[in-house]
Amino acid sequence: MLKFLMKYFIDKKSLFQLMTYTVKSEKHIEDIVDKVDVLCTELNLALLHHYVYHEVVKEKGFPIERKVYIYEVCQAKVAALVLTDEPDFAPFMPCRIAIYEKDNHIVISTQNMQMMLDTLKANKELHIQTNTLFETLKSLMNTLK
Repeated sequence: MLKFLMKYFIDKKSLFQLMTYTVKSEKHIEDIVDKVDVLCTELNLALLHHYVYHEVVKEKGFPIERKVYIYEVCQAKVAALVLTDEPDFAPFMPCRIAIYEKDNHIVISTQNMQMMLDTLKANKELHIQTNTLFETLKSLMNTLK
């Protein structure tokens, strides 16, 4: 299906714009990643794990030139609601933020969950909580930039 869409309707750039929420920064990447932990705490996001991904692939024998950091964040209350009412969302959990170097600037990106969240309107509480979480995630990203 995705190949069909890309072949006839949407190019790679447009597809990634549709599937991700992205902000760009001119700051040094180290200045951004140094703030993630504190901002997560301030926004009541649990920082579950982070990866210094350029180091991970280097250790596996595949060094890359760009710096890439990936963060997994969560709000347990929202996660419990989602997993209770919509377990099909499990593959998209926890929320991830990627911070990486690209074309002389820094990209801060996450999955654009809005289309999926809009399917939850039948459960008002779940819809409100998940949308609030997504707005919090975007706020984190915009504050980091």
